[in-house]
Amino acid sequence: MNSIESINTNQYVLFKLDDESYGIEIEYVKTIEKITNITRVPNTKPYVKGVINLRGEVIPVIDLRERFGLPIRAYDNDTRVIIVSIKDFVIGLVVDSSSEVIHLNDNEVDNPPTIGETNTVEFVKGIGKKDGNLIMLLNLKKIL
Repeated sequence: MNSIESINTNQYVLFKLDDESYGIEIEYVKTIEKITNITRVPNTKPYVKGVINLRGEVIPVIDLRERFGLPIRAYDNDTRVIIVSIKDFVIGLVVDSSSEVIHLNDNEVDNPPTIGETNTVEFVKGIGKKDGNLIMLLNLKKIL
């Protein structure tokens, strides 16, 4: 008797904040851009850095370091803005660097830990395991 198991595979765009790896489902990523001039918008939360003009489209930008409560770091040549779209809402996420796209099977993803009460944990929907590394898979709906 043959049995066919169905294993779902998802693709994730990887990026770094400090030395930690994070992943966003590729279906939400429109493009990855180098950091550019950001125009401040008054009366916004500190992690909302402002807006950018991306090929004629004005896009709000948030700094994920500040959103997660990590120490602020100056932008450099590795800094990237990941443009994501979720439910017709387009936003840029400032990250330290972006590296690659990976595939993760369902059996390579665990539930997030339930320890602590930091803001970061609520943004994590799973922990990916690839080549001995752990990748925090983000829940974009919670971040936005």
